[in-house]
Amino acid sequence: MIVNSYFSGAGLFDIGFHLAGVPIHKSYEIDLNCCKVQKHNLNHQVIQSDIAKKLVADDNKADVMVFTYPCKKYSSIADIHGTRTGDELFLHALRHMAISLPEVFLIENVPGMKAFPVVMEAMTRLPGYYVKTFCPIKTETWLPQRRDRLIIIGSKKPFNWREPKKGKRPQLKDILEQDPKVTLPKAIKKRMKGMYRDLPIISDPDKNDIAPTCVAHYAKDKSTRLVKDKRFPLQVRPYSVREFARLQGVPDWFEFNCPDTYAYEMIGNGVSVPVGIWAGNELKRYFN
Repeated sequence: MIVNSYFSGAGLFDIGFHLAGVPIHKSYEIDLNCCKVQKHNLNHQVIQSDIAKKLVADDNKADVMVFTYPCKKYSSIADIHGTRTGDELFLHALRHMAISLPEVFLIENVPGMKAFPVVMEAMTRLPGYYVKTFCPIKTETWLPQRRDRLIIIGSKKPFNWREPKKGKRPQLKDILEQDPKVTLPKAIKKRMKGMYRDLPIISDPDKNDIAPTCVAHYAKDKSTRLVKDKRFPLQVRPYSVREFARLQGVPDWFEFNCPDTYAYEMIGNGVSVPVGIWAGNELKRYFN
């Protein structure tokens, strides 16, 4: 099957497809740094492209089209900043789907997208498709991270798409590095003392805690999510880039050849790798 990935970011979802034995044919991403990371790690064609300006006619027909358009304006956390407005990028996903008419399309976003009925109607009512919506798909099914997502799968034939099966997941202590490379911003002490609106979310690996959602803005304020570590002055510290990546299921061979600030953002914006493995295995069932 030919699978194309759109709004692919640093390629975390694509890693999952590859690991499931479903190679990505082409991925499209607007951010240059994300494209560089993908090209450094993955063996498919990576095209830097603004999907909003890209013509469908410029692309070869794909059997499967995967869309992971940005979720920031659909997320409930956007309520805090007054930016939960949705956006129009879903229309460009719809445009590509409606013109190309792939055998299967797959859409990933946050559960908050369900609060936008116009978007949900567009993504679930395309004529000629049988559509299944999964919500929430929980990253904690596979990994020690709380992260819920919405997955919509549309296919030209009726099919029994299966829910993910819960297996044995690693514990938080299993993903921590022996010698983490982290910085300790002054904001950690201030937040610990209650000088900000919210206290930090502190996860204790000795209590088998599950880490909170990896967020894209983590590099801008690492004091919001901390892990207990007695070796550090306040007995807490931020997560390293590699630990952040492991919380998303990214294998250690995947390298972020970019500054840490970009790496944290890419990881926080990405789709957990096991979700891609689950989706890839379901696609294999469909096409077989």
